[in-house]
Amino acid sequence: MKTIKQFALVFLSVNVFIIILGLIWGGENFILNTQIAFFSAIFIVVGTFIGYYRNIKSRVDTQSNNINQRDTIDNIEDPYDLYDDDFKINDKQDFTTEEIKEIINEEKKKFKTNSFKNTISSLSSFASVYRIVGYVLLVVGFFYLRNNDILNIYGFLVGISVVPIGTLILNLKLDKFSVKS
Repeated sequence: MKTIKQFALVFLSVNVFIIILGLIWGGENFILNTQIAFFSAIFIVVGTFIGYYRNIKSRVDTQSNNINQRDTIDNIEDPYDLYDDDFKINDKQDFTTEEIKEIINEEKKKFKTNSFKNTISSLSSFASVYRIVGYVLLVVGFFYLRNNDILNIYGFLVGISVVPIGTLILNLKLDKFSVKS
């Protein structure tokens, strides 16, 4: 929670700094462009964070439910899980090329299945409603500025760059703090 507050403080500080520079050198259009781009970028970042947070939380919940799959009889007969049926030791030293190819193909199939499962489970975080709304706001804001002939591309790029600059500043600040500790 402390880091979220730090991110918010750094983003708002950089944004206020940009507004002050805009008042001095840029004018109203510059400030309007930076603010539309800034809030769209913040909405995208928050939407991404919420999507990945929900994805990780659901994976942790699913994983915690699957940890103890052994029944009571297994726990009584083999309390330390020494005789696991899933673990196979192959004492054979020399494999033929067909056997090696078969083993490799089996492992590839397992990997493809896991890869597909991982893609499907992470799709929900990718397609987060908040994230999509953030991108829609960014595009609509850009076209609004463009159609009303008030688009200042430099101001728009500065507004979008507040998020990466703020993240860089905070990471440097946190790295300094962790080195001192």
